[in-house]
Amino acid sequence: MQNRYLTTDMKNILALSMLVSSMMICSCQKQESTAQQQQLDQRKVELDAREEALAERKTVLDGREKTLDERQNALDQREKALAQKEGAAANARTNPTDVQGQTVNAERESITQQLSASAPNRSQLEAQKAQKESGRQQQSQRELEFKAERERVRQLKLTGAFMAGDSANPAASTTSSTPPPAQEDTSASPSQTPE
Repeated sequence: MQNRYLTTDMKNILALSMLVSSMMICSCQKQESTAQQQQLDQRKVELDAREEALAERKTVLDGREKTLDERQNALDQREKALAQKEGAAANARTNPTDVQGQTVNAERESITQQLSASAPNRSQLEAQKAQKESGRQQQSQRELEFKAERERVRQLKLTGAFMAGDSANPAASTTSSTPPPAQEDTSASPSQTPE
């Protein structure tokens, strides 16, 4: 009889331990799925924010494109108006001679030159930029050369002073106190170059 109770108790303990372990597993899975759902929700919010930002950018770009189209249309209308003025001026003249044709052509060319001059030429702008950049590079090169020359002169002076202080020979001290002509020339050259 005792054996029977032990078997029943063992079955109950086994069933209870299985039940507890399965409940723990389910609980862990539920927590993991909740954490995953939160991560997915956060990613969705981030993606929605990015999508809204992209939509705003697109709206801004569309506005810019519309503005550029309006400017292009305004320029086209100005061109047409100028062409009509030229045509009206040509029709108003009663004496159509070669001289008048030449003046009309000259006026037309001057107007087209004015229009082309009002719109900056890209190649001219790039050439100006390149020229400015080369000027800056030359200036920085000159500054570097000046600094190097100044450093070299300073080193020569330090070396000359060091040699003058260390020499026990009076002949050596007199020669080091008066720098050679090459050193005098180099010390004078940095002051001649502008900074």
